[in-house]
Amino acid sequence: MLSELLLGCILTYIVWSFVCLEANVHKARDFKVPIVRLPIDVNNVFWILLQPLIWKILDRFPFNWSSYPRFVRFSRRGWYFAERAEAHVQLGPVWALVTPMAINLHFADPDTIRDIVTRRGDFQRPYKELKLLELYGPCISTAKWDEWPRHRKVMATPFNETIMKFVWEESVRQAKGMLHYWTGASSAGIASYQKDTRTLSLNVLAATGFRKSYDFPGSDEPGTDEIGGYRDSLQTVLDNIILLMLIPFRVLCMMPGKWARIGNAGISFKKHMVKMLDEETTALNQGKPGSGGIMTSFVRAADVHHHDSAVASDLRASKKGLSVDEVFGNLFVINFAGHDTTANTLAFGMLLLAAHPDVQAWLAAEIAFATRGKPIELCGYKELYPQLKRCRAVIYEVLRLYPPVPAMPSITSNGMQTLYVGEKTLNIPEGVNLTVNLRAMQVHPQYWSDAKSWKPSRWIMNPAPTKSPSAEQMANEQLILPSKSIFFPWGEGPQICPGKKFAEVEGVAVLASLFQAHHIQVKREAGENDKAVSKRIDSCLNDVDLEMLVRLRNADQVTLVCKAA
Repeated sequence: MLSELLLGCILTYIVWSFVCLEANVHKARDFKVPIVRLPIDVNNVFWILLQPLIWKILDRFPFNWSSYPRFVRFSRRGWYFAERAEAHVQLGPVWALVTPMAINLHFADPDTIRDIVTRRGDFQRPYKELKLLELYGPCISTAKWDEWPRHRKVMATPFNETIMKFVWEESVRQAKGMLHYWTGASSAGIASYQKDTRTLSLNVLAATGFRKSYDFPGSDEPGTDEIGGYRDSLQTVLDNIILLMLIPFRVLCMMPGKWARIGNAGISFKKHMVKMLDEETTALNQGKPGSGGIMTSFVRAADVHHHDSAVASDLRASKKGLSVDEVFGNLFVINFAGHDTTANTLAFGMLLLAAHPDVQAWLAAEIAFATRGKPIELCGYKELYPQLKRCRAVIYEVLRLYPPVPAMPSITSNGMQTLYVGEKTLNIPEGVNLTVNLRAMQVHPQYWSDAKSWKPSRWIMNPAPTKSPSAEQMANEQLILPSKSIFFPWGEGPQICPGKKFAEVEGVAVLASLFQAHHIQVKREAGENDKAVSKRIDSCLNDVDLEMLVRLRNADQVTLVCKAA
């Protein structure tokens, strides 16, 4: 009887899903764009948990990604990376992905994208879907349009030009520590360059934003208790963020083994945030200047919110400062977005540079010209950073092919909205989902020559000759900044990432420190020739995890070695 009831429920759900799917397809036909049916609600909690297991099995089959039908490919979370620009090349600049629960219009047209990102009141973030990011409280990523400026004002304050000198100096210090560890590694090579770039990035963020200074520890050096420290508890949270978004911390703590450890890490990180906030509040209340980092801005915002709540109506109070829960929510987002994105970009960069020794030599030539033989740590930020255009080109080219967030979702708001895609006019009802396909735009053959190749030199205008360039030729090189509608890894429009300059300065400082007098290479396996090495690198670069951000799934399948140049 129970089995019959269960079977009946399953069949009812399947029938209901297909009825809803066809109803949405009927609505989508009004747009007169190509339609792709997806019979699964990709935001279903059970599917979110199940699909990684299904794709782990499918990945073992000897089939290319393109051999699967679209409804199979698009059921994978983060399918944008493997798909590249193929869907838009074949279907056009706009097409509809229709599920039983929603219609999602996908765009890869520069003019339309510019329109979408600048009309943020008309095309707002999908707040219901992003609610999962409120792991510790409401934040800038989940704030509604009328609440967003309040969050942005507080978040942008510490990320100004005055802090960049400190970012540069701390990045150089951490990079030198990482370099010392890498060059001291045994002949077995670097234990884990991916873990090391994550440690470096987190240390820079901790020192700059929270005035917590750490020396660089190597990935195979013994550390503190995994969930006891700020860095380690955060790392555990970031590594298991999907699970923590779906299951409350205290529920996980009651479960056995690894699950309990993850739950305890989530609680531990909250305690660290509370402690940092309390320490900063105490310092400011005692008339001290405070840390001067992100925490100072948050404490002042919390104080404004508390004071305004006490003297004004709730409606008015909600529009000033940040509540304590909002402070914690934004603190987590800064750690998540400001740490993992830069760390992953550096990890991809290390592997790509190891595969391209010519680009390493190209970087070293610029660094030598800019430093005039002085050690990086003796060169100031204002003196050196503007000259390192090739270093920025490397960062940009990594981000072009491996953007941390491959797509930007939004939802039509404030009634019917009109968009123009070429000569086509779309009248989009309120509640329809839109996706700006960032990944497709950055590898689309219509906008990029040799789009699939990693070529940092594409970003340099007036390139100096490779052999014996003059000082004048080196100085004349200019960084090309393409249209913001075809290259926007930090987002675009009013809601562009406030940490963009922070990330650029950190990345350039790390590259300059590493490649001034050193180079990295791939450690070959026994009997491996150049072709086999190249194949192994490509396999590693294409094996990415997109549960939240684009990152290497198994970076350690390629071991790197660092040596003096």
